[in-house]
Amino acid sequence: MTAIADFADRIRAASAAGTPLRLRGGGTKDWYGQALHGEVLDTRAYSGVISYEPTELVVTARCGTPLAEIEALLAQHHQMLAFEPPRFEGATIGGVVASALSGPRRASAGAVRDFVLGAVLMDGRGEVLRFGGQVMKNVAGYDVSRLLAGSLGTLGLILEVSLKVLPAPLREASLRFEMSEIDALTRLNEWAGQPLPISASSWHRGVLSLRLSGAQAAVQAAQRRLGGEALADTDAGAFWAALRDQMHGHFGGGAVWRMSLPSHASAIILHGEQLIEWGGAQRWLKVDDAADAHGIRRTVAASGGHATLFRGGDKRVGVFHPLAPAVAQIHQRLRQSFDPAGIFNPGRMYAD
Repeated sequence: MTAIADFADRIRAASAAGTPLRLRGGGTKDWYGQALHGEVLDTRAYSGVISYEPTELVVTARCGTPLAEIEALLAQHHQMLAFEPPRFEGATIGGVVASALSGPRRASAGAVRDFVLGAVLMDGRGEVLRFGGQVMKNVAGYDVSRLLAGSLGTLGLILEVSLKVLPAPLREASLRFEMSEIDALTRLNEWAGQPLPISASSWHRGVLSLRLSGAQAAVQAAQRRLGGEALADTDAGAFWAALRDQMHGHFGGGAVWRMSLPSHASAIILHGEQLIEWGGAQRWLKVDDAADAHGIRRTVAASGGHATLFRGGDKRVGVFHPLAPAVAQIHQRLRQSFDPAGIFNPGRMYAD
């Protein structure tokens, strides 16, 4: 029996019996979201790169394909997944799309959803649905494909995905500056309006770090213009990799909140330690487990953003920012359409 036929049998039987299924690849993001429920449906048996056209900048792979395998293949052609997903050991490409976690380059290159060109989905009826295509020119159903990014498996089993890839930069250099949080946010917003090849930024404990990426002449010109302390390539590589893979010390211990804000928002005054990325648009707040979740969300919402309980803490407060009633209804209708029996990862995003 093929993997797809096996998936279909499991899903149809679960729908008929009302048995929840937990769609799972490498399990590297089991900590993300609300509580886990259901029998595990392991996707790793359906693995392999289906097609890769370096000249077309597109790769298509099955859901259980290890992220490491895809990145190694792209590296042979000096290409990359520009949204820099965290490289958790054992991560699969299906989980990369379903979780939609992006790394330091996201502010300059785009998010996971921006690179999804097409997808093949198995719904709650065990039927195979195709959206989008395998080339950048084919945008039919593009919005449906993008819906799967960040859905955490609640809409169905992502069987295959086609992703746009980009050439890796010819040159990269990193700079550091000592400055306050407010000064860092001011400078980042000033630089964002200028033709500078900034591909990543991070402020933490009074130090602003920048990564420059592009042609050698452009990177060198930006270095001369910005000044700062230049980092050795090996140190810079280790620093940005730790941020991308969430191995930076800021992610360990206590509860970590992910705050999404307008990049121009001023400093957010909250008890706890912050790490700021994406030109000020993403701010990681580390607090103790007993921190006032409602107070954090009120403060962030007042600045035009929303807050997610990313790691640790008491998930009873709700991991994801509460939805407006109209948006919640859209979520419910989408789930009803793709998963009428409600078997896929129930309660993973919202407890109800």
